[in-house]
Amino acid sequence: MKLQDILSPDCTICAAPGSSKKRILEYLSSLAADKLADHDTFQLLESLVKRERMGSTGIGNGIAIPHGRLENATQPIAVVITTEEAIDFDAIDHRPVDIFIALFVPEEECQNHLSTLQSIAKIFRNKQFCKQVRKCESNQALYQLIQQAS
Repeated sequence: MKLQDILSPDCTICAAPGSSKKRILEYLSSLAADKLADHDTFQLLESLVKRERMGSTGIGNGIAIPHGRLENATQPIAVVITTEEAIDFDAIDHRPVDIFIALFVPEEECQNHLSTLQSIAKIFRNKQFCKQVRKCESNQALYQLIQQAS
């Protein structure tokens, strides 16, 4: 599944405030909770924290892809935010992160989860695209840019 298929405008936020890894994970979870009727912010946060305990999802170049699996979920959902300031996220390159792509998927959809992660990594591997993401000044501009990515 492609990022564009599971991202909605209200889960795309430009220049979000964020001061710590915990606060960012909470914010990502709260945005997703508004879209998932059967899951609350705490459950979503727990899924992200559980994955982060296995190792940081900060993939380098200022990008992190926190993700979690959810019991009884029927659909995957993505949340994309950029932050006003880059924050320490224990990324593999030790650089702070300012682009976050959160992914929440049904627990039983392991293969779909992996292909979606690959799709996200492919889009954000492009340094020119990441520069454009960082230049976005509105939620709508960020959403449109991602929708046009191939």
